[in-house]
Amino acid sequence: MFELIEKAFLSGLGALAVSQKMAEELVTDLKERYKVSEEEGKVLLEKLQSLAKDSRGKVAEVAEQEVKKVLDKVGLVPREDYEQLLKRVEELEKRQSDQ
Repeated sequence: MFELIEKAFLSGLGALAVSQKMAEELVTDLKERYKVSEEEGKVLLEKLQSLAKDSRGKVAEVAEQEVKKVLDKVGLVPREDYEQLLKRVEELEKRQSDQ
């Protein structure tokens, strides 16, 4: 039964993370409707929180990858690369002026 509830929950969840309050409300509802024990409720809540945390991480990772693709497409470089190139140019200019 918990697998069915978990699958239904995850299907509805999709890529969105569930807030602590929503997860607690879901567990409370399950306790009342299906006579789920306190321990079973805690286990389910912990599992839902873990899944939500993983989902947030995956969404952030995908978003970061997409931003990088767009930056590459329009020809922009990351700040780090720009600063390295700027430092390199400054060093070359200094060498040139010392000669």
